[in-house]
Amino acid sequence: MAFFWKKPRVSRLAGKKLLSKQNSQLELTIPTHFRCPISLDLMKDPVTLSTGITYDRESIEKWIRDGNQTCPVTNQVLTSFDQIPNHMIRRMIQDWCVENRAHGVERIPTPRTPITSFDIAEVCSKMTESSSNGDEKRCLDLVHKINVWAKESEHNKSLIKDNGLGYVLASSFESFSSLSFEKHQVLLMEIMFLLTWMFPLGIEGRSKLGSPSSLRCMIWFLSKDNLSLKRSCILTLKELLSSDQSHVNALIAINGLPEALINLVNLQDSSTKSCLTVIHHILSSPIAFKKLSSRFVELGVIESTLEALVGADNKGLSETALGVLDRVSDSKEGRERVQKNALSVPLFVKKILRVSCLATDFCVSLLWKLSNNGDGSELVEALHVGAFQKLLLMLQVNCGEETKVKATEMLKLMNQFKNKLDCFDSGHYKYLRKSY
Repeated sequence: MAFFWKKPRVSRLAGKKLLSKQNSQLELTIPTHFRCPISLDLMKDPVTLSTGITYDRESIEKWIRDGNQTCPVTNQVLTSFDQIPNHMIRRMIQDWCVENRAHGVERIPTPRTPITSFDIAEVCSKMTESSSNGDEKRCLDLVHKINVWAKESEHNKSLIKDNGLGYVLASSFESFSSLSFEKHQVLLMEIMFLLTWMFPLGIEGRSKLGSPSSLRCMIWFLSKDNLSLKRSCILTLKELLSSDQSHVNALIAINGLPEALINLVNLQDSSTKSCLTVIHHILSSPIAFKKLSSRFVELGVIESTLEALVGADNKGLSETALGVLDRVSDSKEGRERVQKNALSVPLFVKKILRVSCLATDFCVSLLWKLSNNGDGSELVEALHVGAFQKLLLMLQVNCGEETKVKATEMLKLMNQFKNKLDCFDSGHYKYLRKSY
């Protein structure tokens, strides 16, 4: 079977200029045994399985990570997942690349030896010792070493995550943050960047990141201008609060928390959903709600969240934003701010039956709160934008009983105004089966 390497394609992949027109039609035949049977690309790190078939390491590792337990070529069940480097094939491929370098083929580099569980255990031991001694320089060197490993392959990343390094990093973060944020800022930042792809952490790792010193450090980082650092911190806070609400009590004792979160929401970027999730977890705590809800409202959480809801292009962000608004509306101050915003009612009506069941529940809850605590103008506005029809339709689909009760109450209230308004035709709905 013949495979061909087209010269223009090689040049593009190498990031070089196209070769001259007179030579552009030259084709190089790539020996079949130099190609990975899975990707059909030239192998960079050939390894042989127990079945005797050679693959590129990256391709066969992905095959195994996806849950496959057979050899892709022979379909035999693998008795061992060991991957033996095929040095002979690698040297042959490198020699072939050198022979054809005049045609734009670059020599593949000699691959690094993959890390092992023993290597990670050794780093864990050294980092634990360095943290105990307050040796920042040595810890930073080890963190850089972990970074290099992680960038080499997905296999290394998986091995790092599966061998307890996340806990050791979280423990080091707590140790150095308890000493001084500013003095150990560089190390703490590097650890934070590493931790974001090691989630989910175990209970012990979360307890280290949920300590008062660790939380204060993360809130301090949120006040900095480093956007990547802010995103890493907010992802970590989201991980902590999503797994254990008890961290809220320690978090709300930190000065500047609402300001840091609202400033991040106002950026309206990829971190918005995570930030709103953290705010929702905080406001879901009765103690935190009583202490911080007024401050969040004062800082503009309602306006920022409505803006995020307008631009929401996915279900998760819409649900989170509506959840925050629904929680904030439990206070009189928050409800009044929601009522005054011109976006509120049209947005809530629009999102009914368009996002998810949870989003619909939040929308109905918000409209119900506004209609029961307003002067009737909210109901009139809701009628104008089609709420009556949507609520009728909603009663025909599967939704929570509490939501159906609230929808029924609002329909009764709207019925007082519908005869005075020429804003809809309800004739199409008179044959719908009543579920209330």
